[in-house]
Amino acid sequence: MASNTIKNPLLRTVANRSFSAQACAKPVPSANAEVKTTVLPNKLIVASVENNSPISRVSILFRAGSRYETHDNYGTSHVLRIAAGLGTKCYSQIGITRQIQQVGANISVTSDRELISYTLETTRNELENTFDILSNVAMQQAFKPWEISDNLSRIKYDLAALPPVIRSVDLLHKAAFRTALGNSIFCPKHSIGKISSETLQHFVRSHYLANRGAVVGVGVDHDRLLAYAQNLCIEDGESCDQSSTYKGGEIRVDTASSSANVAVAVEGASLKSTQEALAFAVLQYAVGVGPSVKWGSQNNTPLGKAVANAAKDDPCAVSALNASYSDSGLFGFVVSGAPNVAGQAVKAAVKQLRSGNVSEEDIRRGKAQLKASVLMAVESGAELVNEIGAQAVLLGNVTSGSNLACVIDQLKSSDVNAAAKKIASGKLSLAAVGNLTCVPYLDELK
Repeated sequence: MASNTIKNPLLRTVANRSFSAQACAKPVPSANAEVKTTVLPNKLIVASVENNSPISRVSILFRAGSRYETHDNYGTSHVLRIAAGLGTKCYSQIGITRQIQQVGANISVTSDRELISYTLETTRNELENTFDILSNVAMQQAFKPWEISDNLSRIKYDLAALPPVIRSVDLLHKAAFRTALGNSIFCPKHSIGKISSETLQHFVRSHYLANRGAVVGVGVDHDRLLAYAQNLCIEDGESCDQSSTYKGGEIRVDTASSSANVAVAVEGASLKSTQEALAFAVLQYAVGVGPSVKWGSQNNTPLGKAVANAAKDDPCAVSALNASYSDSGLFGFVVSGAPNVAGQAVKAAVKQLRSGNVSEEDIRRGKAQLKASVLMAVESGAELVNEIGAQAVLLGNVTSGSNLACVIDQLKSSDVNAAAKKIASGKLSLAAVGNLTCVPYLDELK
């Protein structure tokens, strides 16, 4: 392939070198970078942060998480995650892989109960060349039956490798909401191999719509991103969202395990109640989210102290749990420890959760830790693009990290204690996985 060397004109080669030698634009701290948002006529939201990062990230998101699955297509969102990068209408699987690797880029897909997002990460000079691949992976899937069948082992691996703590939190949603938000983000075993190409195509046509989506970018010019979004072939249409009502309940999965993993929660705050959602977030850090220092102690938080006193010398870990969604939420804790002390640890944690009061010192610490978490998250381009996308799709607007930190500062102690009182009177839900010999039943918890 020596002949390829002389195909590039000398002038172009010199010019490229000259441009690359020029000083790059100074990076802007992500927390202070301006967030630009535009709503297109088809209601697709376009949002971006130009922080002059050498890596550009673009994400296409839709409200198409597991909560939108029905009884006849449970597990569809999990299969969609697995199908990302398989053959599309314009590219083969090997073609996508080869072109992405050639330019050193990366395409990933993530999904949760509300959203599915397709994210491209690449250097700035290759962004234009990879836009088309991203749009194909996100919206032009072919769902060839043989490719789906060949990747079923990946679903089985995901289920087999699922940590018991994550499984307990997943089951907690099922116990609390039953349907919609109660749908698992993992494919049920009975659905493996039963989700057809037609089912996947129908789900995509029903939920991958302009008024349910957003295109967001970090390290990319807003006008450039806007032009890209306007050229996307996203269908218009209307689809009904499934509301989710908190019910409360209990799910127990007893296994021959050396540990007990228990998740307990009451109804939390919705994302659309911004003030209340932030109060619950501060409360989470105030009561304790585990050690802040590697190998450190969790015993300096109210929740950590309560569980440590109950477990004594036996190993037991606890962390507050806070999950906010578009129309509801969960607030509680997760305990993981030796089976013989799990029962006492859960009772102690519930008692602390039901206290309904948080000290001024803990609230100040909670606000400081939450602000640090928010600002450190937006310093990561990968986390920032996910955060912007979630806000754009679920809330219709985007708040910068610095503005969010200011709102957290303005929260009053009365706001956090109001959230604590709401927790104290809420209806409990429980999910447990592992050796549950000593784990109390839901009606035994006060």
